[in-house]
Amino acid sequence: MKKLAVVALGGNALLKGDQIGTIQEQEANVLHTCKHLVQLIKSDYDIVIGHGNGPQVGNVLLQHDGGFKVYGTPAMPMDICVAETQGSIGYMIEQQLHNVLKVEDLDRDIITIVTQVLVDKSDAAFDNPTKPVGPFYSNEEAQKLKEEKAWTFQQDPRGRGWRRVVPSPKPISISNSKSIAALSRSGQIVIAVGGGGIPVFYVEPDKLEGIEAVIDKDLALSLLATHIGADAFFILTDISKVYINYRKEGEKALDVITVSEAKQYLAEGHFTEGSMAPKVRAAIQFVENGGKETIITEARMLGIANQGTHIIADKLK
Repeated sequence: MKKLAVVALGGNALLKGDQIGTIQEQEANVLHTCKHLVQLIKSDYDIVIGHGNGPQVGNVLLQHDGGFKVYGTPAMPMDICVAETQGSIGYMIEQQLHNVLKVEDLDRDIITIVTQVLVDKSDAAFDNPTKPVGPFYSNEEAQKLKEEKAWTFQQDPRGRGWRRVVPSPKPISISNSKSIAALSRSGQIVIAVGGGGIPVFYVEPDKLEGIEAVIDKDLALSLLATHIGADAFFILTDISKVYINYRKEGEKALDVITVSEAKQYLAEGHFTEGSMAPKVRAAIQFVENGGKETIITEARMLGIANQGTHIIADKLK
């Protein structure tokens, strides 16, 4: 049986920090990423792909707001905007990956599944928004929007400006995970849990309803990887390895670390929220629940032996 990998694409796979988000920019970025994803298929992996949507869902919310102000078109809630971006980003990945597979003479179906993810309405995250969405703003722009719209903002830890933050509840279960497992195990490429999934809750027994939130895509994909029995979980970001003392004295790249070591570094504050900390938590979650390893790296390192930061169980080191 082939190995099965779940791959979480970071926002940089779709949109670079200095770009405005045109379709040409996003398609070029996705094509570049897909050329590297093929290396996993060549390494005998079946793959499930998930992706972020922070910039895109923020932009869609702004588009809805603009349409309401100019034309009176009803603005849609955040769960609908997440569903929109699952479809549009899934389409981009499908198309560009199809183009790459044709060049490589590889025959696979690519299937995007619009995915709901169950959350708890009483999750404490609803009282403490932390998930960045949308573009970066200057301090002056952020303060103005805070006053106009009652939005919550946080400063980017890498100094790129201010971003709106929204609730990010913990994912409880992934819809259609059995179908995702069956399709991927049969050799097809599945795109699922886009943007962390559409957040839904039980408004009453047996009745689901959407809720205003954005789920962390790495935590949701870690949960999916566990549910479908994936062998490896790849978290792709814009750096090749995880660092402690990042951009400080004593900076050190991490090659292979255990779950205990990862927890220690988290407790010591080496990883910032809204950046590396959620990725490390997702990595720990997958390994603690039976996964062999999580690899955090950038797309260009896929298929290269011993690249990236590998998080493994304590007993394996």
